Amino acid sequence: MRKLCRFIFVRNCIYALKIQPISHGPSSTSFGSFLDRPTLCSSAISGCGFSPFPFRYFSSEIARLGETGPDSNCQDVRRENLYRDADSLYKTVMDNSRPHDAMENALDQVGVVLSSKLVLEVLRRIHFEEKLAFRFFTWAGRRECYEHEPEAYNEMMDILSSTKYKTKQFQIVCDLLNYMKRTGKKAVPVDVLLEMLRNYTQRYLTHLQKFAKKKRIRVKTQPEINAFNLLLDSLCKCSLVTEAEGLLRRMKTKVKPDSNTYNILFFGWCRVRDPTRGMKVLEDMIDMGLKPDNFTYNTAIDTFCRAGMVDEAVELFKFMQTKGSSISSPTARTYATMMVALAQNDRMEDCFGFLQDMISSGTLPDVSTYKEVIEGMCSVGKVEDAYRFLDEMGKNGYPPDIVTYNCFLKVLCESKNCDEALRLYDGMTKSGCMPSVQTFNMLIEMFFGMNDPDGAIEAWGEMEKRGCERDPETYRAMIDGLFGCNKVKEACFLLDEVMRRGMKLPYQAFDSFLMELSVTGNLHDIHRLSEHMRKFYNPAMARRFAMNQRRKSMCLKGK
Repeated sequence: MRKLCRFIFVRNCIYALKIQPISHGPSSTSFGSFLDRPTLCSSAISGCGFSPFPFRYFSSEIARLGETGPDSNCQDVRRENLYRDADSLYKTVMDNSRPHDAMENALDQVGVVLSSKLVLEVLRRIHFEEKLAFRFFTWAGRRECYEHEPEAYNEMMDILSSTKYKTKQFQIVCDLLNYMKRTGKKAVPVDVLLEMLRNYTQRYLTHLQKFAKKKRIRVKTQPEINAFNLLLDSLCKCSLVTEAEGLLRRMKTKVKPDSNTYNILFFGWCRVRDPTRGMKVLEDMIDMGLKPDNFTYNTAIDTFCRAGMVDEAVELFKFMQTKGSSISSPTARTYATMMVALAQNDRMEDCFGFLQDMISSGTLPDVSTYKEVIEGMCSVGKVEDAYRFLDEMGKNGYPPDIVTYNCFLKVLCESKNCDEALRLYDGMTKSGCMPSVQTFNMLIEMFFGMNDPDGAIEAWGEMEKRGCERDPETYRAMIDGLFGCNKVKEACFLLDEVMRRGMKLPYQAFDSFLMELSVTGNLHDIHRLSEHMRKFYNPAMARRFAMNQRRKSMCLKGK
């Protein structure tokens, strides 16, 4: 019986393999219907009652190039929607990238349903903006119906640890994110955070303990406070000051804050331009028995003034005078910052009121005080008020010296205010203050910048009349200006004097002078100047440079 079945199976298979002629006429069977029918081989096998493997009937369709199925179309639509939503979120983040911008409120108004792919796409676009990325990541984690997946945590940790600086700044933040990724929690318990701070201190902040042990200094603060301050600083730099303040409230019972802790929070509120909450931090700091220093107040006042919040800066200044300690009393720099801000906001009476207050309090002005006030007044076109400031200081026993006059003159020369610069020069000489070589250098550069070589030559002669010794910077400015005014003969004469006196000029000056000489094709002077450069700079470099310039001069001469 077995032999009979095997014979029938082999015969039917051979019959099924026979080649049949294919008709191409109009009555031929279609390709799809032909495959729908069972073959002889399959019927023979199934008919014999022995099936060693299951049979499956296949059908195929002919698809033309360019045609896509419904699944592919859906994928394209989803991809387009993803990129469109990512564009909207990215634009919102970049438009509100300043620390004081309400980025979170702007992102809430976008109305996009978050997904892991969407968050990852936005994070990849702001990969090099770690502060914005972490701020966006924090906002996304608070949204309802969304939770960060491990891929998002990994991407955020990669962003925060891409460089050495970022690793040092955000190492504790990365530890927190790693814990949240592994446990699936949205918050870190206090005990776990304290353990992380201890581990970080033992790994990276041991030098403080070693120094204290070597010097036999008893450290009264907890070692963990330094790591905790670093964590708060990371949050405040990302404009997450509310989160930093909340974290401080949670950790107060475990880690005792110090003055740096409150300074970080205070700077954070100044960064986001919220002076009310910043003043509240200062009051809490004083209630804790901690004393803010000058650096804290000066930085905050400067931040408010730069942001145009002059009234808040004045309020903080008064708080500094009344509730501050002796070590945090206003300095000359504090007064200078306030006077510049008031002058720039056209409040000149208040500005000079602060000047009288500074003089009556016995605060001694320094060079930086004069420089800041004069530059601030001249930057908004208040030159007469700058003169008034100098007169008031002179009447009260603080006459300006040559450095103060030079600071004033520098502002006028950079703005090419020739009349006021000469007026200041005359007033300087009449008051008995002898001009220095820097005074004439600024005048020479101003005249050449105004395309007035005669004025520069007159200033050059005035130096000789007053017995002011010219320095290399004077020769550099004069030669450079003469070449710029196409006075090559006079410039070459001064170059000869430089080489004869053996003066060293900056390498950039030698380079530009060689270029000017190459234009005229003066090979003799090029060779002499290159030999002079060899006394001060690399001989091989000077030789190669001279040869290149010689080739260029010959080419230009040939043309």
